[in-house]
Amino acid sequence: MRLNAGGVRELHWHKAAEWAYMLYGTARITAIDQDGHNFIDDVGIGDLWYFPSGMPHSIQGLGPDGCEFLLVFDDGEFDEDNTFLLSDWMKHVPSEVLAKNFGVSDRAFDNVPDPSKLYIFAAPVPGSLESDKISGTTPVPQSFSHKMLAQAPVKTKSGTVRITDTSNFPASKTISAALVEVEPGGLRELHWHPNTNEWQYYLEGQARMGVFAGSGQARTFNFMAGDVGYVPFGTGHYIENTGTTTLRFLELFKSSYYADVSLNQWLALTPPELVQAHLKLDPQTLNAFKKNKSPVVPG
Repeated sequence: MRLNAGGVRELHWHKAAEWAYMLYGTARITAIDQDGHNFIDDVGIGDLWYFPSGMPHSIQGLGPDGCEFLLVFDDGEFDEDNTFLLSDWMKHVPSEVLAKNFGVSDRAFDNVPDPSKLYIFAAPVPGSLESDKISGTTPVPQSFSHKMLAQAPVKTKSGTVRITDTSNFPASKTISAALVEVEPGGLRELHWHPNTNEWQYYLEGQARMGVFAGSGQARTFNFMAGDVGYVPFGTGHYIENTGTTTLRFLELFKSSYYADVSLNQWLALTPPELVQAHLKLDPQTLNAFKKNKSPVVPG
């Protein structure tokens, strides 16, 4: 989604939880929870937000050039047309009921725009974050935003990995993620995820992914920036940087925690005689297996 400076994604809520990664610019996000706790924050490139299912929220682009962000929902059958919009609801409640609910005149809501004119609409760029905060409110107990790029990454010679789940972003109870960077020729090592399916969004660069699905089934796929990948639960795979620039992509999971199993580590922590009996390897190769996980390996 792209919002110009001042552009507002109308106040709304979903049945699905919403997770987002900021791709460009800055935005102001707001929400409340079921206990009336208040949330407001400004987010920039590499920041995340997570709004639990049913929590009302908004997004507004800030200056100088608005924002762009990737939206992820924890329901594969999510339909944007099923979003609950503020204006849509107001237009479908009798004026006398609105008046009774809010304790105002029957005519107070006569000028609410038609929902077709909102959804995303222009508004003045808001002032400072402090000026938008509501006095006398209690903040949500767990922040709905997180600075992913500020995390200390797992570093290797050929790349980095930043993992975000409930261990460092407690509010994000149904979506976990990893931001992976692979240098040219490098490889996101052979691995699989023991807890759930994996979705991928390619941010920069070019990649090739090989997937092993068991029963003699394997496929290879090419990706570039803006592409989406999918790996079924438990399926072995690797991602190789086939370009000349850094490959950056997100791994996303419908799970409260991130988990992967490394083929290299598995073999290193299995008795070498047993591994040799399976694969007929020489001692030098057996000794090359790594006991410590290295998520990105050099080419």
